Amino acid sequence: MSGPLTILFAPESAYGPTNNCVGIGDVLRRRGHRVVFAAEASWKGRLAPLGFEEDLVDLAPPPEKPQEAGQFWKDFVRDTAPEFQKPTIEQLGTWVRPVWEELVAGARYCEPRLKEIVGRVRPDVIVEDNVVCFPALTTADVPFVRIVSCNPLEVKGEHIPPPFSGYPAGDRAGWDEFRAEYDRTHRELWAEFNAWVVDQGARPLPDLEFIHDGELNLYVYPEIADYAEARPLGPAWHRLDSSVRETDEEFTLPPEWAERPEGSALIYFSLGSLGSADVGLMRRIIASLARTPHRYIVSKGPLHDEIELPPTMWGAEFLPQTRILPLVDLVITHGGNNTTTESLHFGKPMIVLPLFWDQYDNAQRIAELGYGVRLDPYRFTDAQLHGAMAELLDDIRLRNRLTEASRTIRARDGLRTAADLIERHGHERQET
Repeated sequence: MSGPLTILFAPESAYGPTNNCVGIGDVLRRRGHRVVFAAEASWKGRLAPLGFEEDLVDLAPPPEKPQEAGQFWKDFVRDTAPEFQKPTIEQLGTWVRPVWEELVAGARYCEPRLKEIVGRVRPDVIVEDNVVCFPALTTADVPFVRIVSCNPLEVKGEHIPPPFSGYPAGDRAGWDEFRAEYDRTHRELWAEFNAWVVDQGARPLPDLEFIHDGELNLYVYPEIADYAEARPLGPAWHRLDSSVRETDEEFTLPPEWAERPEGSALIYFSLGSLGSADVGLMRRIIASLARTPHRYIVSKGPLHDEIELPPTMWGAEFLPQTRILPLVDLVITHGGNNTTTESLHFGKPMIVLPLFWDQYDNAQRIAELGYGVRLDPYRFTDAQLHGAMAELLDDIRLRNRLTEASRTIRARDGLRTAADLIERHGHERQET
């Protein structure tokens, strides 16, 4: 085995991919490797306290005032939230393509800076957790590792539903129509981006894909919910049943919550750092939950000052989610991949209220496998939400299934599996 590696992580700016990389990077750092984050500039000062080097990039001209981490996407989601009320096929042209346009623009803008970082850091391994290609990361003549921390439908296949659709795996109705609409709305953008990627010296992108596969590819999803039989993957792909970071601060329940009234469950509610920017939706859901006998821990998100909680709820802008999930009976979530996989890691049933991107796919998968209930966040009734809560809280058989699945997921230790694979990949290149 060779000596310490220099590992460069390039996560997407949102909390999900960045936190995933933080968890894996922390294991590698504690093993003696040098871990550098080429994260987006709004993460300045948030990664260094965890022991990482920060060598950050701007994805657009710097704002006049400093921004909170991931602020661009929080603002984007807040301003485009009305699009989430459309059927997913109608969102392809009005929301999904604009997201790709922003991602592509960011990749173009930061390419010179990323080349400088790669030249200065001289990494032994580059790890990207994103959905778009940055040519500087794939032309550096060092091992390139791709992480997929979205729903694994993003690794497409003929016999699985199209990504972003939220369509059932057992019913192919609408699959071809959705794929044709994706082609119609994205072909031109992809062709322009592919031409630019090639101009930067990288190999052409696969058809209608915005990112290359790596020499090593990792994806985060438990085997119990995966699509592996319908879409087998090659030897360069490795599933991580979960990737639960160990860097979250400790959490203790408020004393008055340690003992709850009889018949009262403890429930965690979060729409994620992006979804919670829709204050109107947050208020609607909170009002419905307040009409139940249960107690809630609420992740209030970036606009926390605009969200008031009733006496049966406690929350804050940021919460150490991985410390809270083991304590609760039920999770109400937007269906982000981190929350979905972490809930399964800890054996918790879910009510999923999907808003955008892969959240529809996670919501559908959890519902069709019987691990939770999918509801429309903008159209659910009290009867539907409260009924789903009662159904999941009373289902002893489901809780036993999830407890057993949790044991298996945790035993597979995806966090260290990922670190082992990245470490081995880097050492193999060092020795050649």
